[in-house]
Amino acid sequence: MSDMITADLVDLDLSADTKEAAARALAERMVALGRVTDLEGFLADVAAREAQMPTGLDGGIGIPHCRSEHVTEPTLAFGRSAAGVDFGAADGPADLIFLIAAPAGADDAHLTILSSLARQLMNAEFTAALRSAGDAAAAAALIRGEEPAPAGGAAEETGDTADTGAVSAAASAETAPGSTGQDSGGPARPFRIVAVTSCPTGIAHTYMAAESLENAGREEGVEVVVETQGSAGFTRLDPAVIAAADGVILAHDVAVREKDRFAGKPTVDTGVKAAINRPGELIGEVRDKAARGEVTAAAADGPAGSGGATPVERGGESGEGYGAKLRKWLMSGVSYMVPFVAAGGLLIALGFAIGGYEINKAPSVMDHFVWTQADSWAALLFQIGGVAFAFLVPVLAGYIAYGMADRPGLVPGFVGGSIALTINAGFLGGLAAGLISGAVVLAIQRVPIPKALRGIMPVVVIPLVSAAVVGFLMFVVIGKPIASAQEGMTDWLNGLSGANAVLLGALLGLMMCFDLGGPVNKVAYTFATAGIAVASPSDSAMKIMAAVMAAGMVPPLAMALATTVRGRLFNAAERENGKAAWVLGASFISEGAIPFAAADPLRVIPSSMVGGAVTGALSMAFGATLRAPHGGIFVVPLIGNPLLYLVAIAAGVCVTTALVIVLKGLRKPVTGTSAQGPGGGTDPSAPTPGAKQPVAA
Repeated sequence: MSDMITADLVDLDLSADTKEAAARALAERMVALGRVTDLEGFLADVAAREAQMPTGLDGGIGIPHCRSEHVTEPTLAFGRSAAGVDFGAADGPADLIFLIAAPAGADDAHLTILSSLARQLMNAEFTAALRSAGDAAAAAALIRGEEPAPAGGAAEETGDTADTGAVSAAASAETAPGSTGQDSGGPARPFRIVAVTSCPTGIAHTYMAAESLENAGREEGVEVVVETQGSAGFTRLDPAVIAAADGVILAHDVAVREKDRFAGKPTVDTGVKAAINRPGELIGEVRDKAARGEVTAAAADGPAGSGGATPVERGGESGEGYGAKLRKWLMSGVSYMVPFVAAGGLLIALGFAIGGYEINKAPSVMDHFVWTQADSWAALLFQIGGVAFAFLVPVLAGYIAYGMADRPGLVPGFVGGSIALTINAGFLGGLAAGLISGAVVLAIQRVPIPKALRGIMPVVVIPLVSAAVVGFLMFVVIGKPIASAQEGMTDWLNGLSGANAVLLGALLGLMMCFDLGGPVNKVAYTFATAGIAVASPSDSAMKIMAAVMAAGMVPPLAMALATTVRGRLFNAAERENGKAAWVLGASFISEGAIPFAAADPLRVIPSSMVGGAVTGALSMAFGATLRAPHGGIFVVPLIGNPLLYLVAIAAGVCVTTALVIVLKGLRKPVTGTSAQGPGGGTDPSAPTPGAKQPVAA
């Protein structure tokens, strides 16, 4: 760790009073040493990680950390605050603050060293030594491990953590589940727990949680073997160790990989910070579940691998509220629906381009197909696209239910979505069917079931009962009101004209550019595709689709243009991203602007929203129409009023580009963003030190 932290990266009199100021003060030291190339971009990455989950830990520790394209090499900075800084820990502010910076492509060896530090932080003697360090050099040496390690703590173990885990694993594997692990007549073997820890970054919390669980296990006489799923990868627990375990603790804030290995055992599923702050309670919980014979619901009723958590819960954060889960349930359905929209919509659009708009009246190609006639090929494309479009609502409903209840939700979800099409309830009916299906399955899974019947639950009972209940509700109870609401919305869209249409275009443009492929963007996109997902969409629906696609192209194209005309305002990685953004923007992939928004959100996102609103409003005002839900400039020949449509896009791109250049030009230059020249000066023409290739959005 000698190259990761030096005395220049230690501040024993940190005067910051907020976590943002503390991160800035420590990051400035990294910039001064050339370890960080863009201070503001790096701090934006730190803030984004902090927004996912507070990085304060009990015991007066704060560990802001991130992986960033603006970091040239793995670096650790340490600050000691007399007043303390609030990092969100339950027990109050932190006085020991570690800023961990890892490059986006950090090698495993460096990340392993950083994970060792994370384990050391769980040793009270180590942190006490840091609090009493008299100078920066001594503190840096202690963190590097050059000072004598405190006796009896985790610091001694960090160097051989893997070996210790391997020994424990071997001991567990060699003892059969029913044996005592002792000589005949000796005391019963200890309770055995296998655990998985993981956090979004996979650098700090992952390993601190593992250390905390292992320490608590030793104190309570419990065997704990932990699999850390960190940035440096992970080594799978021996299947024999898992088979011999009496319980499982899953402490994670990202999806647990290969979770099906732990199915059928008493399981505590929680956030990673719970394992750091209250490991003893988690061990007690899993022992209580084992004593009651309580195994994961998924092992009995759900598919292997779900471990009692739905796909949304496996991919989300611990403790999310109902609103956040509802949004993710809906986005689960939308994400699976979009490929059907793109494929079906483009096929239909190609059919219209080849055969004209009368092609929707062509007979089935099963009855009439002439290989040499263009109209036959147009009809074939149109009819294939129509079949793909017919899956939209069932897929939407099915995968909303899947996000809520995992695979048992698919059958009632698809059935409910198909019924929504049958009764003309459209997308609103699909949304309702998906939510109802997931809720019905979750309710069924909560019913106590005799062990002998658990095997047929996911195959027979849940599909049968849930499909019947959802079908009854859709046909008899809520289907007709939803169909009326869908019809009312369609009539409203058909009646849009003049200023109302322009305002709607501006609103959709704002939404498309707000989060660049995120939930708000997807809401606007789904609203547009819902209108054209019929055999004969209205003129208003096609105008909305055109406005949405045009606005979604603006941010990446504007960032590409800005990096071309004012490259000095962007670092080397952003200029490289700008080259790719030309293609992404032209292809209607809004995510091409994400690297720029992540590095400088306060300038890029508002500028993109203004440009998107301009483009959306102009597209509606010009009366441009679009039948294809995707394709970017490659489907311009299929657009109504194509020249004015391109003018609308160009106007928005120019507005966003101008705003970004002006706002970035007003920003004060950041020391260290240019390459260091000889003698410690800066050379604006030099390449950024250690610049990494951009990560694909």
